[in-house]
Amino acid sequence: MLRHNMREIMKRGIIQSRGLGDIIIALPIAHYYYTEHGDEIYWPICQEFIEHFQRHVPWVTWLPCVDKTGLFFYEEPVQLLAEVGVEDTLYLYQYLSSYPELTDPELFSILKFDQYKYWIAGVPFLRKWRLSECITRDVEAEEDLLASLGISGDYCVIHTEASDYSVKFDRSWIDPGVQVIEIKGNETYSILNWIPIISGASKFIGIDSSIANMVDSMGICGPDLYWIRKRNPGWDGCPVLGSTWTIIENEDVPMEDRTRVNPRMEADRKLNPPRSGYPTSFMSALKK
Repeated sequence: MLRHNMREIMKRGIIQSRGLGDIIIALPIAHYYYTEHGDEIYWPICQEFIEHFQRHVPWVTWLPCVDKTGLFFYEEPVQLLAEVGVEDTLYLYQYLSSYPELTDPELFSILKFDQYKYWIAGVPFLRKWRLSECITRDVEAEEDLLASLGISGDYCVIHTEASDYSVKFDRSWIDPGVQVIEIKGNETYSILNWIPIISGASKFIGIDSSIANMVDSMGICGPDLYWIRKRNPGWDGCPVLGSTWTIIENEDVPMEDRTRVNPRMEADRKLNPPRSGYPTSFMSALKK
């Protein structure tokens, strides 16, 4: 068996098959185990995301998840990792409703979702902002994308369409003399090819999504940065931000605190389902 610094090289799996922003956030975790431990990294992700990473992150063996019924979250990745003989796996979801028992309820209650991933993986959280070390830039593809946009003069980049959500905001404050470049949800380029275009803009305005997370984790500081909060059904899922952002109000998302799920309660409900049928006595009814 191969060795790295006198340590046997391990096949290490990552379970975080989506969303795209979560994969961006988690890349430095995998890179830590690749560089510091010499591990071989195997990472099942949803098939439609493969094109974003295969050329840019060649040190990962990407395994496509093809299921469309929900098994792509956990069951399919577990199977794919077993098939390639993975020896140890990092489960990076903060919370899955189908597997609440896999969430650490104490950490869940005190950490943001991105902090949780790093803590549970045993990786220093500051590594999150070393995304630039994890990727290989595709200069030719970046130049092709730049040429297709027809940019001339001052411009800003706007991204308001996430994979599961889009938002409108008041644009009246944007200088009408500034060219607006929109990142659409149906782009065929890898999101990583947008790095130089965003870096050269005067402003980047983005919804809480993969693009905004990439900008923050890359430490892109050329443009003024504007973050649009995303609707989250259970709680505010905004990550910890390392750059200086201005928050743009999203009328769809009130600023009051949202109710968080309780992983311990959900796990108990799953593992100890309520008894069915009618109670046998008045006292047993009171105990239900």
